[in-house]
Amino acid sequence: MYEPSQLRTFLAVAQTLSFTRAAGRLGLRQSTVSQHVRRLEEATGRALFTRDTHSVELTEDGEAMLGFARRILEVHEQAAAHFGGARPRGRLRFGASEDFVLTRLPEILEGFRHENPEVDLELTVELSGTLHERLAAGQLDLVLAKRREGDPRGQLLRHDELVWIGAERLRLDPARPVPLIVYPPPGITRELALRALERAGRSWRITCTSGSLNGLVAAARAGLGVMAHSRGLVPPGLVRIPERAGLPPLGEVEFVLVHAQRPGSARPAAEALASALLAGGARLRRPGQ
Repeated sequence: MYEPSQLRTFLAVAQTLSFTRAAGRLGLRQSTVSQHVRRLEEATGRALFTRDTHSVELTEDGEAMLGFARRILEVHEQAAAHFGGARPRGRLRFGASEDFVLTRLPEILEGFRHENPEVDLELTVELSGTLHERLAAGQLDLVLAKRREGDPRGQLLRHDELVWIGAERLRLDPARPVPLIVYPPPGITRELALRALERAGRSWRITCTSGSLNGLVAAARAGLGVMAHSRGLVPPGLVRIPERAGLPPLGEVEFVLVHAQRPGSARPAAEALASALLAGGARLRRPGQ
């Protein structure tokens, strides 16, 4: 009833909320993406998206289809792997951004390990900037991380707005420097936050630096300051800082999958994990969301 190619296109649009970005991620024409979504809507008899010239949003039926599409594709890929010959094997060095520490990423990795028992998965959790450096140095085979503005590398997995967050009780004094909670260099989020404040002419002071998301979250919950974070991944206990606080907009952020330029024997395993992450991308949010 539901074509896998149409379901993959649906997931790409749902995860990027853009027909254009979904086309780029899948290597398809935008007209083909629109056609796939239209045919899937015809098959279901329901509208899956509401869209105009400025935005794309999932309908209630579209939200329901997310879970169905993911499960259908997972079973489809399991069958293809079972009947398609040898399974991936060997060592796979995978790097994931700190942003995903509090999400359902472990569930996706657990499913991958179950379906690929002969792959020795080594997980590295680091800052996005550090992961890109280690990938370039040949120390990783596959990376899930943010990419800097203008960087064309990688397959788009998630597109989100970057926002200011902090403790609900936190109140900022406009006459004093903005108290910042940040990752150390070469953190991409740190770079974007400092650049936004400098463009707006706002002074700032760093009240906490930590390479661990858990460390940053603890400082923010204690009311030490504000931090820049993906809107769709806001940790529990923290809230978005309201616009009346006067903090400058931070723009958008993209999370991508990037393969090593010379993956060697790890390529089949890396491609299998990348497929699992793309199929399960809707689950890359914190539990309870």
